Amino acid sequence: MRLSPKETDMIIAITGANGHVGVNLCKELIDLGHEVRALVHKNTKGLEKLDVKIFKGDLLNKASLIPFLEGAEIVFHLAAKISITGDSHGSVRAINTEGTRFMIELSKELGIRRFIHFSSIHAFRQEPHDQVLDETRPLVEEKAFAYDRSKADGERIVMNAAKDGLDAFVLSPTAIVGPMDYEPSLMGKALLQLYHHQIPALVPGGYNWVDVRDIVQAAVQSIEKGRKGEKYLLAGHWHSLPEVARFIEKHTGKKVVRTVMPFWLAWIGLPFITLYSRISRRTPLYTCESLAIIIKGSKQISHEKASRELGFRPRSMDETVQDIMNWFDMNGYLN
Repeated sequence: MRLSPKETDMIIAITGANGHVGVNLCKELIDLGHEVRALVHKNTKGLEKLDVKIFKGDLLNKASLIPFLEGAEIVFHLAAKISITGDSHGSVRAINTEGTRFMIELSKELGIRRFIHFSSIHAFRQEPHDQVLDETRPLVEEKAFAYDRSKADGERIVMNAAKDGLDAFVLSPTAIVGPMDYEPSLMGKALLQLYHHQIPALVPGGYNWVDVRDIVQAAVQSIEKGRKGEKYLLAGHWHSLPEVARFIEKHTGKKVVRTVMPFWLAWIGLPFITLYSRISRRTPLYTCESLAIIIKGSKQISHEKASRELGFRPRSMDETVQDIMNWFDMNGYLN
């Protein structure tokens, strides 16, 4: 569903514009005729061929954000620091919570019409597992992992601002995959690791996966249809890691790992994985946080509200894997 002509030609500011969702969202909004401003910290990969206005800035430096926001009508706040290794330096909380606070404060001062905040499924408590997880589920508290807690606190800041008068609401995606994943993202890396046999064995858990293109369509519709002070869960379909591996094999013709090890064995191997990552200075293959997500993540996440109000229609994971692997292939990631 496309926006009508009267809704086009807005100035739209996007933080985290060089991320997976950001690049896809920038392209869609440009195609619709909007003037798009992209806030980036350093990397502009994925944005070079798009007709966007690049602004260099830092979420923790309010002064650097003013030129980016002045004159904008709509703000999409996507920028966040994702972590599955805790927050030893405090940057996860600083960026995801205090950075959001600064964006909210400036949006109020500069008269932003709508503030659309991207949170995460990880901001919600995943239990109880025998009940559907929807927008009424409480957010995590202080005992949660650092990233989850930071996203929940950022979400609270946005919702409080909406109560105080700012026209703001929250979009919360699950595990995002899909084309134009230049970095690539954590989920994109996981698919590539499966393809390249860099993961020696799988575990029986999985994720709720959602296509980045469906996220973007819901985000675009939310510009006019999103309601102040509301939350919208953008969930797709739950699939185990072995199922996703079979999708990759189906669409690439390359055999992928099929060995599935029990969770207890993965936990035993965790200290060795952690030690190796520290010595090699590489991102660990998995952490206690990523294992907990796979084990404890809800399988019953509802997108009914987003479907009803934003026209959100998540496509099948089979289709998504086919398209992302084709994109990776065309862009040299499978070599």
